[in-house]
Amino acid sequence: MQEYISSKLAHFTRSLQFEDLTADTVMNAKRFLLDSIGCAFAGSLTNDVQIMRDFYNDMGGTPESTVINSDKKLPMINQCFLNSLMIRALDYNDIYWEQDPSHPSDLIPAALTPAEVLHKNGKDLITAIVLAYEWEQRFCEFAFPGVRETKWHHATLTQFASPLAAGKILDLSIEELVHALGISASHNHTLGVVTAGNLTMMKNTVDPMAVQSGLQAALLAKRGYEGPAHIIDGKEGIVDVFRNNEFKLNILTDGLGDTFRINRCSMKAFPTEALTHTPMSAVIKLMKENNIKKEEIVEVKIETVARAADILSDPSKYDPKTRETADHSLPYCISVCIVDGTVTPASFTADKIMDPQIRSFLPKIKVVAKPEFEKTFPALKQAEAEIITSNGKSFKMTLDYPLGDYREPMDEVTLLKKFDAMVLPIISKTKRDRIVNTIMSLDKLKDVAAFTTYLSS
Repeated sequence: MQEYISSKLAHFTRSLQFEDLTADTVMNAKRFLLDSIGCAFAGSLTNDVQIMRDFYNDMGGTPESTVINSDKKLPMINQCFLNSLMIRALDYNDIYWEQDPSHPSDLIPAALTPAEVLHKNGKDLITAIVLAYEWEQRFCEFAFPGVRETKWHHATLTQFASPLAAGKILDLSIEELVHALGISASHNHTLGVVTAGNLTMMKNTVDPMAVQSGLQAALLAKRGYEGPAHIIDGKEGIVDVFRNNEFKLNILTDGLGDTFRINRCSMKAFPTEALTHTPMSAVIKLMKENNIKKEEIVEVKIETVARAADILSDPSKYDPKTRETADHSLPYCISVCIVDGTVTPASFTADKIMDPQIRSFLPKIKVVAKPEFEKTFPALKQAEAEIITSNGKSFKMTLDYPLGDYREPMDEVTLLKKFDAMVLPIISKTKRDRIVNTIMSLDKLKDVAAFTTYLSS
């Protein structure tokens, strides 16, 4: 009987142990968990999360697992989706962009949710988080061009990774892991429309849906439900169906365990689409280093990769009306940098988006594609900013990547400042300290449920 590649992924998932992880891998798992919990607390206040929380609270069901910043527990499947949506809601969580973009921390609830219910220990959770990142990031790399370039959203890839992360916590056999992958990946192919043109709440929702599906698939596989083993490389699997892409299957398996992809994932310094970060960083640095006043600016020219110019500066991005469109609008994000000196979650309230001063700069932002930057992408995330002032002077800067990139990572002080800005308006300093201290010593935690008690309201 033919062995499909899903079996190889299942073998590695089943065999990986905490003792196989390097010290930096363990630390990065803790750092990304901390960052994600912070994003979730801040995201819990968004309108889309509130709608979903009300929807699931009204639905009810067995109160199995902790909803972040809520006094109610929900069934695992519903809670997993809701917590993933909270992490994703502000577009402030991590970013990995090789052939495809993705936010691997969206998958953390696929591991955290069953770990709480099954009273797994911290080492188990760390191992499953590392696997979530490993598979999500490898799936981002194996299509040429990336599936996003052929108009599919990266939730299409998450559907393959999330059941493996959940299956690790559920202690699925190799056969059950193969079935879980096949169940999930049969039905979550996601159209790129959710990040094209005017953006809606679905922009942040589709990936959590693929995470929810992964946990559900793993739970079904444990009960004996079956899915196609040939979901990747067999007849009418993704390789066969997505014929506008070339797939290099060896990327999914080469060097497994030698290094870990989580160590090459980046954090976000701004709650915006990832390709806005380098040009925003350049504009902020130019204004600070040259003492440029906002009143002096008559034009800002941004040169970036073609996909950023296409996604982030189409006509709808010059007249954003929603948070989802604004945080994917390069003209808006640059305008906020000019007016406020940075971009934070507070930059995307309804009043802020319609602020006359910010909107006055939108027509002054010109975004063009620079072919030279295509040659270095995605290894580099290059962008060039040029600011022209009213006295005719021009100030120009090119950056290779922004703060938060794994090559220029946030230090602990910066990471904790970001975390505190998201959680301290919502929870007490005492609870904040318990969360931070528990995550930083997660490998010593005997029961994940003791940690999740700190996440409720």
